Amino acid sequence: MFRLLATCLGAASAQQVGTHVDEFHPEMALWTCNSAGCDKEMKSVVLDANWRWIHNGQYTNCYKDGDWDATLCPDPASCAANCHVEGNSEEHYKKTYGINTIDDGLRLDFVSTTKYGSNFGSRVYMLESPNMYKVFKLKNREFTLTVDMFYMPCGLNGAVYFVEMDADGGMKNAELSGGNNKAGAKYGTGYCDAQCPHDMKFMQGKANVKGWNASHNPPIGNWGACCAEMDIWEANSKATAYTPHPCSITGVHVCEGKDCGDNDKEERYDGVCDKDGCDFNSWRLGVKDFYGRGRDYELNSRKKMTVVTQFITEGNRDDGDLIDIRRFYVQDGKVIPNSNVSLAGVAGNSVTDKVCADMKSAFGDIDDFTRKGGLKAMGEALDRGMVLVMSLWDDAEANMLWLDSSYPLDKDPSIPGVNRGPCSTDTGKPEYLREKYADARVKYSKIKIGTIGSTFSGQDEDDVDDGIWDDNRRLQELHI
Repeated sequence: MFRLLATCLGAASAQQVGTHVDEFHPEMALWTCNSAGCDKEMKSVVLDANWRWIHNGQYTNCYKDGDWDATLCPDPASCAANCHVEGNSEEHYKKTYGINTIDDGLRLDFVSTTKYGSNFGSRVYMLESPNMYKVFKLKNREFTLTVDMFYMPCGLNGAVYFVEMDADGGMKNAELSGGNNKAGAKYGTGYCDAQCPHDMKFMQGKANVKGWNASHNPPIGNWGACCAEMDIWEANSKATAYTPHPCSITGVHVCEGKDCGDNDKEERYDGVCDKDGCDFNSWRLGVKDFYGRGRDYELNSRKKMTVVTQFITEGNRDDGDLIDIRRFYVQDGKVIPNSNVSLAGVAGNSVTDKVCADMKSAFGDIDDFTRKGGLKAMGEALDRGMVLVMSLWDDAEANMLWLDSSYPLDKDPSIPGVNRGPCSTDTGKPEYLREKYADARVKYSKIKIGTIGSTFSGQDEDDVDDGIWDDNRRLQELHI
């Protein structure tokens, strides 16, 4: 939730294809499993188009320092016709964007600096082929990955999730809507999520130049890109949550006005997507010793862990309605069930419609999850197919307080649901994180999908010194 683009080098996405650099796609393994075992395939990932250099086909920038070139981009259609998205080499992926291959996975670095400037965070998508995203169908399946959160302090979010993007990156839909997208999935186009982000530079082959606000952090336009979202893992080393976000629309929807559900217009619950979602955050649900750094927690984020998410359907059928999203973990060879809710009026340890409704009631929150169709609607999106996203980001809008601290700030932290993690309310500011934690990073590996009960395994890790990565003291005590 509240996901926004990290600021990067003054360049952004486009829809024509540049010719200066051949596009490279880092490899990543994927296992497909059943009761007989797992088969490993080598897939690849692609960087989101919003991070890329765009130009006029030569060397003039279409977008620089948060704003559009008025000559090249006078309107949405002209901008898409004039501007080219450039490829990235293997060196660009590593040194400019901090995207590195590791054994059976990826490491995403938070800050990468070159002579051209600094990049903060990244977002990549798994590919099925060089020109198509891998589409996952998760109903009556389980999805497993191994995460290493040691170098992830308060205020950052290492996120692995699924969104209902077009498999071709929106090329066909752009053509149908009169847009111009020649880049497609090969160059990471077509992103959407349940927050209906306004910072996407191009949507369905048209530039988001209408009402562009370059002074906003990040810069945004009038349009938003909405679609259903299933958050598998949103976490740093202090807090974690998994969250379904159903929508009332199918596929990608370019919103404008009330459909976007914008917070600043007080229309959050009038939009087409459930922005709050139904978040299962153990700390927020009353269990404060389940996930965190060190031996005092049942899940020790100083060590690698395997995260297993099961999408349970009615009758355990592929065509059954989604009725439960279950979670458990494997660490040090031990299977660890998800925590049970410790909150008056709520019982359970997984995401069901009843748990979600009871949670909203206990917190006094608007139940937009139920209004947007609940698990049935989420399951329908999973059935249509979703694209895997892996990212590392900071949060200029809410400083990640919704994940790891007390939020909103105008409410007493003692009110049920307000306190979501142990972090101080002033340690999630991007400028602070980018200076103090420039070496932050996250690792995702051993990604598996398969039938229920077929994918998980254990990990063992030695203890190491925490250093600054255990620091969640107040900003004024540390930032000199």
